Amino acid sequence: MARSAFPVEVLTPEGQVFSDEVELVSTRTSTGSIGVLAHHAPLMAILEPTELRLYKSDSDVVTFAQGEGYLQVLDNSALVLVEEAIAPDDIDRSAIEAKLEEAREAKEQAEEGTEERARYERNIKRYEAFLEVAESS
Repeated sequence: MARSAFPVEVLTPEGQVFSDEVELVSTRTSTGSIGVLAHHAPLMAILEPTELRLYKSDSDVVTFAQGEGYLQVLDNSALVLVEEAIAPDDIDRSAIEAKLEEAREAKEQAEEGTEERARYERNIKRYEAFLEVAESS
């Protein structure tokens, strides 16, 4: 079934990583998975680390390992603002695995209930999601 396309932009602190029209945006928010089609109601959501899927068509899907961030849907367009958006082929598995191990070790050393420990927990979640995206590609 043909769907209407709408403009989507993906931005990181380093700049724009995607800008094109798509039929569907699929990602994960802090409350669960979401799919955004054309003419979606206005929305602002907090994004969790996951695989970001941008469907140009049913057979043409652009994917990224998505870090934490925000999704804004307004005026039949979507803006994805994330800390990181890495194409699966660009993920350095050994580097991510090393960072994951470091974060796990540092978390164990950090005091319970501190911002430092919460930061390591977020890093662990992000690195695990990135490895999952790398494995699925």
